[in-house]
Amino acid sequence: ITFKGMTHNVCYCNGRNLSYIPDVNAETQILDFSFNYLPSLNQSFFPQLLDLKHLDLTRCQIHHIDENAFQHVRGIATLILTGNPIAYTSNSTFSELHQLQRLVLVDTGLFSIADVRMCHMTNLQELNVGTNRLLSISIPACFSKFKDFRKLDLHANNISVIRRDHTAVLGRMQNNITIILSRNPILHIETGAFRNIYLQELELRNAFVSCNASKDGLKALVGLTVEKLVLGRYYGDRASRVDDVHGSLAGLCLINFKEINLRQKEWTGRILPLFDCMSNATKVTINQGRTSFMESIQLRKTKELIITKSDIRVMPTEQLSHHHTLEKLTITESKNPIVFDYGFCDMPSLKYVDVSNNQLVTKKSWQLLFQETPNIQYLNMSFNSEANFDFKGLQGFRNLEVLDFHRTKISCVREYVDMTDLNRLQYLDLSYTGSTFTHPLSFQGLGNLRVLKMSSSLFLGDVLKHLFVNLTQLEMLDVSFSSIEHLPLESFGNLKQLTQLIASGNKLMSVDFLTNPSLLSLIRLDAAENHISAIPDNVLRNLPKTLQTLDISFNPVDCSCSQASFIVWIQNHKNIMKNWHDTYCRSDSTSTKPRVHDFDSEYCTHVVTGKILGSIFAVVFLLAASALVYKFQFHCFVLLKGYTTSQQTECHYDAFVIYSSKDESWVTGELVENLEKGVGRSITSSIIEDGIMGSRKVIVVVSRHFVDSTWCRFEFEIAQSWQLLGGGSNIIIIMLEDVEKEMSRRVFGLHRYLRRNTYLEWKDNPISKVRFWTRLRKAVISKTET
Repeated sequence: ITFKGMTHNVCYCNGRNLSYIPDVNAETQILDFSFNYLPSLNQSFFPQLLDLKHLDLTRCQIHHIDENAFQHVRGIATLILTGNPIAYTSNSTFSELHQLQRLVLVDTGLFSIADVRMCHMTNLQELNVGTNRLLSISIPACFSKFKDFRKLDLHANNISVIRRDHTAVLGRMQNNITIILSRNPILHIETGAFRNIYLQELELRNAFVSCNASKDGLKALVGLTVEKLVLGRYYGDRASRVDDVHGSLAGLCLINFKEINLRQKEWTGRILPLFDCMSNATKVTINQGRTSFMESIQLRKTKELIITKSDIRVMPTEQLSHHHTLEKLTITESKNPIVFDYGFCDMPSLKYVDVSNNQLVTKKSWQLLFQETPNIQYLNMSFNSEANFDFKGLQGFRNLEVLDFHRTKISCVREYVDMTDLNRLQYLDLSYTGSTFTHPLSFQGLGNLRVLKMSSSLFLGDVLKHLFVNLTQLEMLDVSFSSIEHLPLESFGNLKQLTQLIASGNKLMSVDFLTNPSLLSLIRLDAAENHISAIPDNVLRNLPKTLQTLDISFNPVDCSCSQASFIVWIQNHKNIMKNWHDTYCRSDSTSTKPRVHDFDSEYCTHVVTGKILGSIFAVVFLLAASALVYKFQFHCFVLLKGYTTSQQTECHYDAFVIYSSKDESWVTGELVENLEKGVGRSITSSIIEDGIMGSRKVIVVVSRHFVDSTWCRFEFEIAQSWQLLGGGSNIIIIMLEDVEKEMSRRVFGLHRYLRRNTYLEWKDNPISKVRFWTRLRKAVISKTET
């Protein structure tokens, strides 16, 4: 059996209702056999897979695991047995797994960790026994010898009591262990059960049956030292009212922690003293804080404060001011509009401020709000639609590197703004701020700017020609959805470092600016949703050699044969065409638009070929028609003139001879000698007027030379035309020699004339000659048609 998900080192056989391991590569390192049917595992179940490192047997309905069942996969580092109702394992079931580092036994009906023989797993780093029936956090004493053990996950069990003897082994283990006790119905923790225990992280979300149990449990953690403490509720839990405001978090004062993450779902009508016991933490995260106003905050060692989804209504500038250790402040996604009328004061260490998504309400300029934070480097005030900041007075922010006003109203940048103090600024986002640019030096002083976003801005006049002239280090420029009709070539004169240009959603009709030699580093151009119908060949030939992504999707591409080369270019460069399947041809239909990908370029090849051949045929036809018309007019002129003359004068000759010059010896030596006893005058210069029209008969001497002679064929056609119009000149055919039928067809009317009329044949013998001359003289003298 070969599976679609099978590669050289990975095999995905999950969800196929298999009861056996299919043939897999002996070098397979990852085998996902989850959601199949394996009631029992024995020694011969697995093939020899000594390179296997990851084995997933999630929910395979395993009830029975024999001893040494994993002997053929003894090198695995991760074993997942989640969701299997394991009823039997022997003492040596896992005895071969000396290299195991991660064991997952979630939802296996386990009653005690000791039921799984793991003392030989000396390399074990993580044990996940969540969602079982454990009553205790006790772990085997041999775990104290596991030098690399890092994580014990006991979530969603039945642990209700934690005593000192339960944690005795933890006290002898290394100091960087993470223990997860969330979603356990803890009623009681013996005081001092975690004394002198050092943990990397302790997670206690939804770990107590009541608020009182939580209050007592936190106090019982006295003496615990932990790097990160996670408390509170999960996101979807219902909020509960707290009556004992001061005692709910009092136990935190007895725990030594450096970082705390609290999702507060408890609420009260009074101010909740959240920070009373957090003053020594270096990082404090409060999620979903259920208080509208914050009390006085004393954060003596805190370097990072994060408050998200809270109920605060006033920016806590007064409470946070004068904190000299605070370096990073994040207050985002407030549920209510936040009044921000007073600035932060005396915060010399503050470098990072994120107050985005808060519906800020203020009458102050942002410069005044942060004027006493001289070392600020990152300022994010995006998504505050109710605020309206001006963009003046930028002095004093010499260390600012990131400034984000995305979707926050700012006063239009209509005048020159001095940004010389922002010479360290690397990221500036003014997109969707309602900004209008009229001055070409608006960004003067931003020589180190790397990213500039200006979506949905307004550019008046020809300001774009020189607006970016000073941004020599710019790497990314976004001017999308700004109603730009033309990007001048001069706009990119100094942008030699530009790698990304986003100009989608505008009214551009061309991308000629790509030919600017300064765009030698451009990797990505997004010109989607513009009015581009084609890109000329000279632009395509001069695209930046570094270009890797070009997006012209949702443009009205001209799919006519006049742009066939451009269409073929698109089809041949799908590797760089982003969203090429969304590149459509221009169409008057609003329901269906053909895709450029479906355009048949061969059709245009046939059309072009047809046009060329048609043009050649037309030229040839016109030339031939002109010749025929000229010839017809000439014939008509000659015949009409001859017809008029014949009505007025008598014929001068009895016969006019048509012959090839190569048969002249026979004509003069035989024909003329016997008919006239003397040679007539040469009438080459007056064949028509003095020859055919002036003779009663036309003698045609037919030979191979006659057939090959263009002049002879012309004279014969004239004679036929004259006879057709009733002008006389009966035709006498003399076959000087045998002429094949195919050769006779080369002279217009000759073959048909020979079939319908009699003719004379020349034979070089005395009897035939006598008969020949007798008949010829009779034909020449006769006045009737021969």
